[in-house]
Amino acid sequence: MKQPIIVKKFGGTSVGSPERIRAVADRVIKSKEQYENIVVVVSAMGDTTDDLISLAKQISLTPSAREYDALISTGENISAALVAMAIQEKGHDAISLTGWQAGVKTENIHSKAKIVSVDTQRIQNELKAGKIVIVTGFQGLDDFNNIVTIGRGGSDTSAVVLAAALKAPVCDIYTDVDGVYTTDPRVVKKASKLNEISYDEMLELASLGAKVLHPRSVECAKVNGIMIHVRSSFSDVEGTLVKEDSKMEVNRPVTGATLNEEEVMISILNVPDQPGIASQIFSTLSAASINVDMIIQSTEQNKTNTITFTVHQDDFAQAKTLSEHLAKQLGAKDIQWDTAIAKLSIVGVGMISKPGVAAKFFTALGKNNINIKLISTSEIKISCAIDKQEAKRALALVHSEFGLDNNA
Repeated sequence: MKQPIIVKKFGGTSVGSPERIRAVADRVIKSKEQYENIVVVVSAMGDTTDDLISLAKQISLTPSAREYDALISTGENISAALVAMAIQEKGHDAISLTGWQAGVKTENIHSKAKIVSVDTQRIQNELKAGKIVIVTGFQGLDDFNNIVTIGRGGSDTSAVVLAAALKAPVCDIYTDVDGVYTTDPRVVKKASKLNEISYDEMLELASLGAKVLHPRSVECAKVNGIMIHVRSSFSDVEGTLVKEDSKMEVNRPVTGATLNEEEVMISILNVPDQPGIASQIFSTLSAASINVDMIIQSTEQNKTNTITFTVHQDDFAQAKTLSEHLAKQLGAKDIQWDTAIAKLSIVGVGMISKPGVAAKFFTALGKNNINIKLISTSEIKISCAIDKQEAKRALALVHSEFGLDNNA
């Protein structure tokens, strides 16, 4: 008996050429043997979005947010139309829909808006007509009927949100790797593929730099109880299931390690040691939609503090300007920044019940002369900022130290 519905998302490498688009069409058509209704979400082909961003910069170094989104959203339109054509060419009915045609409504924020609702009526009508529906990821429509994008990698989130709206229990995410690994196999050759991983672990890994899934897609899947199946676009092997925690106890304290080389460290020096100062700094950054990651405050001898934090490199210019303004406003000495850092992290639900994980992590770095600049922890993760030039070596060392190598 066929399952009612499935949502499948194909990334940029999956639709990177006419040959790959035809392969996607074959895979989607084959799914009709198992599912009554199929909705496909696509990213832009290959490097299309990067090329569009480069093109925009050749015209304007500071394009308006509206026109920027109007431009970079076009890549997904191309992919969706071509996938629909490929399916039609093979004798099956299909239709491509843009985000707004598919009923995707977003916040009134350009470049990194959140999806607030989906009106599935148009999709449901096309499915009832027997069509395979191809939807553009990464985009939606705001309250003013402007095309809005939801952040790089946002097609994952588009797919999971549609799965939730359509009550699909599973969302297949096809990418250029055949599942979720203990770390990036392109960086550490001994990385091991995981058969399954919990929502919480995957959310931490995705937030900390693992590029397999967009963090918001995992968050949405967890809230709505949707299982994500991360699979290869180029083979039929089983991938990795992202799902609720197993009820059994976890034997291994660390499930995965990851590296983020896209963060910048900013320090505001000699800030007056007064109540409310930190609130003022981070409220200002928040109001500018700048996400702050690692934070540390160190107390100086003259009743002042140095407040250090990290932001994504895309937000660095704006964060630096705001920090300089805050430093003058608060009577701080100055600001400093470091663009040559990387964030190294380990993640695992087993950390909660196994002492000594932090000691082992820091010892592995210390005995290999890798200096730690910042530290951040939660119940299931430990992160530290280190010199970027040491990043890949440190990742391999920590991966091996916690028995994550595929020969461990």
